[in-house]
Amino acid sequence: MNAPENAVPILMREFSDGVATLTLNRPGQFNSLSEEMLTDLQAALDAIGSDAAVRAVVVAGAGKAFCAGHDLKQMRANHSKAYMRKLFKQCGKVMMTITGMPQPVIARIHGIATAAGCQLVAMCDLAVAADTAKFAVSGVNLGLFCSTPSVALGRAMGRKQALEMLLTGDFIDAAEAQRRGLVNRVVPLEQLDAEVKKLTDSICAKSAVAVAMGKQMFYKQLEMGLDGAYQLASETMACNMMAADAAEGIDAFIQKRKPEWKGR
Repeated sequence: MNAPENAVPILMREFSDGVATLTLNRPGQFNSLSEEMLTDLQAALDAIGSDAAVRAVVVAGAGKAFCAGHDLKQMRANHSKAYMRKLFKQCGKVMMTITGMPQPVIARIHGIATAAGCQLVAMCDLAVAADTAKFAVSGVNLGLFCSTPSVALGRAMGRKQALEMLLTGDFIDAAEAQRRGLVNRVVPLEQLDAEVKKLTDSICAKSAVAVAMGKQMFYKQLEMGLDGAYQLASETMACNMMAADAAEGIDAFIQKRKPEWKGR
C-alpha cells in the first residue's frame, strides 16, 4: 500500500470466503480519491483481477462517507492542465479496470457518494446502499461540470435522470437512486453488510468461468449495434457451452444435484 511505514493504510484490503473487500480509508477527508488512493486502488484491483481465489469484490468506505470524490485540496495545490490530465486519466483507468476485471465488483454505500465517488458507484457492477446514503454529482456547484462522472451516470441510468443530477448538483436519497438504476438494493444501515453478503454468496456459488465470460460480454455488447451484439452473445454462449463448468452444470441440473464447478 502507498503509505509510510507504520502508518494506517489509505486503502485496506481483506479477504474471506472468496470475497476481497477494499475499504477506502481516509475518513478525515471523506475518503476522497487522492493520487495516492487511486494508485493503491489500481494496484489492488490489478492484483485481484489475476487472483482466481477471489470470486467477488466489495468496495466500501471508512468513517461517515463512502467517497466524496476527488481531493480538491490536492487538485488546487497542483493547478496545471498537465496535472489535471494525468489525474483524470488515472481515475479513468481505475474505473475501466473495474469493468474489465473478471470478478463482479459491488459498491457498499453507507454515507454520501459525491462527484467521482458517485462515479465509482455507477461504475461498480452492482451497488447496495444503506437507506441513509445520499448521492450527488455536485461539481457544477463549484463551477466544474462533472464530465468524467457523467460517462458512468449516463450508462447507469436514463439520460434525463443523469443530466438532472449533473446540471443541478442536487442530492438524491438512496430510494431515488434505486428508482433511477444507480443502485440495486437499499436496506437499513444495520442490514447493509448482510445484504452485501447475500449478493457475494450468490455470486460465489456460481461458475467463475460463466461469470467472467458473461461480465466481459455484457459490457462489450453495450457498445455495439443490435446485430453485432447478438453475434457476440452467440459466440460467447457457444464458447461457454464448451467449458467443463457448463457440462457439469447441465449434468447436475438433470441429475438433480449440486454442481461441482471445475473452474474451466
